[in-house]
Amino acid sequence: MARYVRRLQQIGSSILISLPSQWVKSNNLQKGSIIPIDVNRDNSISIFPSENTSEIKEITIQYSPASMESLVNQVYGAYLLGYDIIRIRASNSPISFEDSDRIKRAIRKLVGLEIIEEDRFHISSQFLLDPNTLDAEKILRRMNSLLAGMFREMVEAVKSKENSLNRIIAGMDDEVDRQYFLLVRLIRSAMMDQKLAGKLNLSNIDILDYRITANHLESAGDYIVDLAEMQNFTVLKFTDKFLQASDLVEKMQEKAVAAYVGRNRSESLVVVAMYSKFNEIINSIKDASAADSDHRSTIAVLNLAYALDRIARCWVDVADMVKPVHLTAPLKNA
Repeated sequence: MARYVRRLQQIGSSILISLPSQWVKSNNLQKGSIIPIDVNRDNSISIFPSENTSEIKEITIQYSPASMESLVNQVYGAYLLGYDIIRIRASNSPISFEDSDRIKRAIRKLVGLEIIEEDRFHISSQFLLDPNTLDAEKILRRMNSLLAGMFREMVEAVKSKENSLNRIIAGMDDEVDRQYFLLVRLIRSAMMDQKLAGKLNLSNIDILDYRITANHLESAGDYIVDLAEMQNFTVLKFTDKFLQASDLVEKMQEKAVAAYVGRNRSESLVVVAMYSKFNEIINSIKDASAADSDHRSTIAVLNLAYALDRIARCWVDVADMVKPVHLTAPLKNA
């Protein structure tokens, strides 16, 4: 990436700056050309060679009743790659009712993607949200709020010895996945469109960080679902300690995401310290469980401890995404 330095000049009441001649030539600009200038959220500016609107990206996916799994994955892939219009087209035989229903259920899992045309031989959907109006941080916060609700439901189920909330938590996880797909689509689009990245105030490192952090949150959702599916809460002899560990996990999540969004390194270090306390509780449960003569109960306890630890590690990983503060000191002569 080339970088230029220019001095501001004043002509009359206007402050002017010259553009690099090579940039002007390579974009076929001349006197009188109109170029858009965006003021970004961080008060920097981005200059673009033309006002041309982005071309609408379309893709057509061929329908085959024998490979519906692949077709659905292609729809998800096209969405994540930023395609605006996704068409599913059948050539020889019409799309069956069952396959049409499955395709539409897949489309409904993708935020902003709506069906605009449909008949027996094709289904067309279009992404109707304006990427310029989306906010990566707000989507991440939405994911975090859903995850907090999922985990809280799980903890309340342990307290009340209720084992029938699997569907509720799985449904909440589906919404986490919807927000995750939307965030991945947004940051991939920003990666390919520097103008959009500028409007969203996302640097290349921000894009990478959001992608990794979103993945940690999505994984946490899957792990919470796994934990909720363990139907052995009522037989545990260590419920109180598991609740203590769960309380720490809940606080770790709150602080980790707040530290990441606020770029607060000191708060991220608190999360790491809390994980040490969490580990102490989990290890005490494992030690006590090892002395239990009931082998099946020991396995159940260890599985639950492992599942809870995977969730806790997600929040440590999120906290680790906060950039460390580097203090520069003057070099001393040897």
